[in-house]
Amino acid sequence: MDFAFDARTEELRDRLLAFMDQHVYPAEAVAEEQRARLASPWDTPAVVEELKAEARAQGLWNLFLPDAGYGAGLTNLQYAPLAEITGRSPHLAPTATNCAAPDTGNMEVLAQFGTEEQKKQWLEPLLAGEIRSAFAMTEPEVASSDATNITTHIERDGDEYVVTGRKWYISGAMNPDCKIFIVMGKTDPDGADIRRQQSMVLVPRDTPGVTVERAMRVFGYEDHSHGGHAEVVFDHARVPVSNLVGEEGGGFAIAQARLGPGRIHHCMRLIGMAERAIELMCRRAVSRTAFGKALAQQGVVQNWIADARVTVEQLRLLVLKTAWLMDTVGNKGAHTEIQAIKIATPRAVVGILDRAIQLHGAGGVSQDFPLAELYASARTLMLADGPDEVHQRSLARRELKKYL
Repeated sequence: MDFAFDARTEELRDRLLAFMDQHVYPAEAVAEEQRARLASPWDTPAVVEELKAEARAQGLWNLFLPDAGYGAGLTNLQYAPLAEITGRSPHLAPTATNCAAPDTGNMEVLAQFGTEEQKKQWLEPLLAGEIRSAFAMTEPEVASSDATNITTHIERDGDEYVVTGRKWYISGAMNPDCKIFIVMGKTDPDGADIRRQQSMVLVPRDTPGVTVERAMRVFGYEDHSHGGHAEVVFDHARVPVSNLVGEEGGGFAIAQARLGPGRIHHCMRLIGMAERAIELMCRRAVSRTAFGKALAQQGVVQNWIADARVTVEQLRLLVLKTAWLMDTVGNKGAHTEIQAIKIATPRAVVGILDRAIQLHGAGGVSQDFPLAELYASARTLMLADGPDEVHQRSLARRELKKYL
């Protein structure tokens, strides 16, 4: 692979970096102040809508979609460094550019598997940033890291599907702008092939029988910036058969297709978080004195900063290699690398953020710096999209096959 960014990537990077400096970073404190005055903590602060309008006017919109008919038409390798930049302010920049999860994955699913009617009704307003969406897969009663455990029922009754089940940590579902759920459940729970039992259906939020019960906390606090993580009950919720995504029994395959690009996005944003942490560490180190000399002169602090820089450079190369492989040989050909970045990146970035928090002392765990929130996000990603141990198990099996 060529290590240099192409001309289009460089041009978009320059524009996005300027957008971050001029608009996103100054809006971080404003968003917090506005959120404190909102009637509901899940409402969107006005400054976020202003950022979205500015990003769209500058052409920094839907950068993640490789299909030029829907988005910027960038490859994974072109988009990866842009996702890294937005990761420096992960609770504002992805939303501002309409590149925030779970909408990104849902838009990819609809673009790839949706019918023309589904695209018109749901994909188009998502692309325009007019509504938000949620992906309902994880369940509280089973180990959802094994998708074959899903217990939600999607039963056909004439021209309708009846959806019954309980989901939780459904990101974005507390946001009043969330209008549609992509729900994964079993249409054939007794099927012989355990990976052909699952299907996905579109369930509008206002469907009778759909109840958003409560917000789930993350490390003890509510994640307002992502529109919350909700527990949602589907109690015999009825939707037309035309709301099926793809084909019956295709849910497992669609979920796998959705997760590949998503892991690239998550990992590159994590690298952006790490870069922000390094910057904050360096600023803190040169501005604080302890035991008679600047923190920047303390050997342990120098080691932290050096190790963080080495780690970030290693991670970035691995993620960019994975993006390049996905573009050239496809998701299946990059399977090992996709799992490798999912294992390595959150774990390493959590370590960098931990040291950045330590360097900031009490300030590191406070609301005055973004480090605590970044830490919670990075640590959560060691669980999201499959826990590390699941990827380690699969990757090890693939390696061992070479010797059997």
